[in-house]
Amino acid sequence: MSYLPLEGVVVLDLTRHRAGPVTSRLLGDFGATVVKIDAPADLGDSMGGSREGFDYQNLHRNKMSLSLNLKSEEGRAVFYELVRKADVVLENFRPEVKHRLGVAYETVREVNPRIVYGSISGFGQKGPYQTLPAVDQTIQGMSGFMSVTGFPGQPPVRAGAAVADISAGMVLSQGVLMALYHRERTGEGQWVHTSLLESLVSMLDFQVVRYLSTGESPHAAGNDHPTLMPTGLFPTLDGHVNIAAAEDQKFRALCEVLGIPELAFEPLYADTALRSVNRKGLCEILSSKTREYSSAALQQKLNAAGIPCGPMFTIAQTMEDAQMQSLRMTEEGQHPRLGTVPLLGQPLHLEGCGGRPEVRFTAPDHGEHTDRILSEWLGMEASRIKDLHRQGVV
Repeated sequence: MSYLPLEGVVVLDLTRHRAGPVTSRLLGDFGATVVKIDAPADLGDSMGGSREGFDYQNLHRNKMSLSLNLKSEEGRAVFYELVRKADVVLENFRPEVKHRLGVAYETVREVNPRIVYGSISGFGQKGPYQTLPAVDQTIQGMSGFMSVTGFPGQPPVRAGAAVADISAGMVLSQGVLMALYHRERTGEGQWVHTSLLESLVSMLDFQVVRYLSTGESPHAAGNDHPTLMPTGLFPTLDGHVNIAAAEDQKFRALCEVLGIPELAFEPLYADTALRSVNRKGLCEILSSKTREYSSAALQQKLNAAGIPCGPMFTIAQTMEDAQMQSLRMTEEGQHPRLGTVPLLGQPLHLEGCGGRPEVRFTAPDHGEHTDRILSEWLGMEASRIKDLHRQGVV
């Protein structure tokens, strides 16, 4: 990338686990100087794996690491010195923890009024659950997300990715960037916060508004669209194909492709609402016809008719597919011990800045940049740094 838009932005990253690091990864990938602040004791990857593992390397690339004991007075003093030079502070503690550590927004703002302070919690900064621990799994259940995932009459199913963590991280990224823009216009910093719960409820989008508008609580619909039919996964001779033909015109085209044009004029399936109500019978008829084709042959016919469709891929098939290959979303980092490390790039192209950002450096070792930051950023003498190491402050 020829120019990174967040160059010059300094981020102090107090986050752990996944949601917060998703935010700092995005900021770092697009040029911010991100300092990941770790406790002096090397606890490894907080997600349960090795610092040299694929998940840690992907989550913490383009970051520096400073070991710092925020529970000590000396450690907090060092942190406040860094805050004076920073633009952004990120944290994902339970709401009361940041106050106990002395790093809450109110305290940090006194040190640097221009600071943008970003927070992610499990349930929000207020309310009866604010002090409870939360992880992606529990929030998938409490948000209602799992209740609409899976098949009717069967137990709820969690999503196959950490959707609560990742959505919260992306939401906070947006908030931090808006707050930085606000600061450019006003000179004022501010506190920006979201939660796993709020972020995942927002991803439910029309499902929540459906309840708010009608009082109807949506339920699991398997691989079918909750309201727009036929939209779902249909069997073929050698697998499955996703088909989306809910609109009247596309439904008629689908019926033509499958050799059953009269179905489009069947009163039971005359409009979108009726096709949703009578989905079981409709899908049985359509499935009996899609089974007559191979996946490739069916997709060819559907694409020719302008009907959205697609194969059912594994992740391996997706990453090896010609379209993904053309997008070049995979990146490589060069690690001093691991060698070439495969990583997943950002899903965003900024053409005015050269396209997709490259990985500048791999995830840091624990406290790898501690002495450098203390010396170059804060002007500490070597003897002082040695004392801080000896005292367990860094």
